[in-house]
Amino acid sequence: MTSTPAPVIRLLGQVAYEPTWRAMQQFTDERDEATPDEIWFLQHPPVFTQGMNGRATHLLATEDIPVVAVDRGGQVTYHGPGQWVVYPLLDLRRLNIGIRTLVTRLEQAVIQVLSGYDIAAEARTDAPGVYVNDAKIAALGLRVRRGCCYHGLAFNVDMDLEPFARINPCGFAGLRVTQLSDLAGPVDLERVRTQLEAALRVQLYAPGPDGKPEVA
Repeated sequence: MTSTPAPVIRLLGQVAYEPTWRAMQQFTDERDEATPDEIWFLQHPPVFTQGMNGRATHLLATEDIPVVAVDRGGQVTYHGPGQWVVYPLLDLRRLNIGIRTLVTRLEQAVIQVLSGYDIAAEARTDAPGVYVNDAKIAALGLRVRRGCCYHGLAFNVDMDLEPFARINPCGFAGLRVTQLSDLAGPVDLERVRTQLEAALRVQLYAPGPDGKPEVA
């Protein structure tokens, strides 16, 4: 049985979207069964990304913000400064989990962070992500290739939410979007990142009674 090495955490700062996406693809294509997982924390300059099933009708008025068509699932979303983007580059076979379990664990990591600030949040079966009072605070979009995943989640902390009004977020017209700073949460991005990293470690790598990661 292949052991699960500790993940490599990379703090990339603010980086352009497309080169980062290509780097994820390259990492996934070149890794083997002994390659440690990596979790990338970063922010992107303003950009809309359109998933493989995305429809142009969900782009309402993108104006000066570029749109990048990408190879993840889902529809359109927005990335910008003040939002933590987390790319978990994981060997799902080694973790012995499927895509649905992975989505649940990523959602639960965000919910865990929010609960630390007495913010009640929930996931929805009809639309992946994390919601507070029916407003979306974290979006998910993933791609699995060769049994490994890339892309990931975007967690709104303290950002300009106006660009979300230029799209139908995740393909839902009129979907409200919120962020941690509007919910009396912290605006210290590094503090939030540290808490999110800790929650992801628990959700993805905490061993169960048999020494393997728990399967949700």
